[in-house]
Amino acid sequence: MSDLPLIQADRAVPPPTATTPTGGRRRRLRLLSRTDRVVITLMVLVPLLLVTGFVWLPAAATVLLSGTNWDGIGPLNEIEFVGARNYDDVVNIYPPFVPAVQNNLLWLAALFVVATPFGMFLAVLLDKELRGSRFYQTALYLPVVLSLALIGFVWQLLYSRDQGLINAAFNSNVDWYGDSNVNIWAVLVASGWRHVGYIMLLYLAGLKGVDPSLREAAAVDGASETRTFFRVVFPVLRPINIIVLVVTVIESLRAFDLVWVVNKGRNGLELISALVTQNVVGEASRIGFGSALATIMLVVSLVFITIYLATVMRENRE
Repeated sequence: MSDLPLIQADRAVPPPTATTPTGGRRRRLRLLSRTDRVVITLMVLVPLLLVTGFVWLPAAATVLLSGTNWDGIGPLNEIEFVGARNYDDVVNIYPPFVPAVQNNLLWLAALFVVATPFGMFLAVLLDKELRGSRFYQTALYLPVVLSLALIGFVWQLLYSRDQGLINAAFNSNVDWYGDSNVNIWAVLVASGWRHVGYIMLLYLAGLKGVDPSLREAAAVDGASETRTFFRVVFPVLRPINIIVLVVTVIESLRAFDLVWVVNKGRNGLELISALVTQNVVGEASRIGFGSALATIMLVVSLVFITIYLATVMRENRE
């Protein structure tokens, strides 16, 4: 008799019902007020409209205009489509294009072979929590927050032919920005100075996320510090390495501000980005031709951005 209340109580409890993911989402949506839904919609819609209006639509317009001979003056209904003629002219009959490609490749090589390893080396040193490491991090990262145009003006104080610090120190009279044989190297030093701080920050963030037990296990096995870094730590930094590769390629393509401040991308400092500006907003006003140059830059950038996104998505799935 004493067990009857317990049996009746068990019978009174309804069996648990299975909750499907869809039902859970609907229940959570019902919990959102109208204000919450409006705020969420605006938070998604406004950035989407901004990206579409300022990134995707201009990019699509650039690709379309690259197949025209529009000069930016005539009405849109009189635009003549010329197909791939602009691309053919860029490659075959446009003299500055080959030097610009060579300078972009040289820019990429200098950043990738010199500035990037040096930035990684500084990150390894600062990761050891040396005395004054916070000060060094700030000092090395400071050029990153400066615009390339401002960096160009800063380095003019060093490179000036008459009043520059370098010529004064070595009692020389080198025209660092005017001589086409040396100006590309002078500008690369200024660009590398900025790039080192950016790479240092990326690798330093990656090193802070490395599991300390990996280094401890390598030390127990008797591995040296250098061997531990290249055999244990560096492979773990693979996502950072992909980011650094993409950033370096994009930096070499968008290196416009610095050369434009120096001599508007002429006399040994031809870059594809400078050629785009010269044709689109310069005296020539060849919108279609400049758009073809911009499309070439866009395609090259998208190749590396796609590689980066594919790598990140694959790692997230794993």
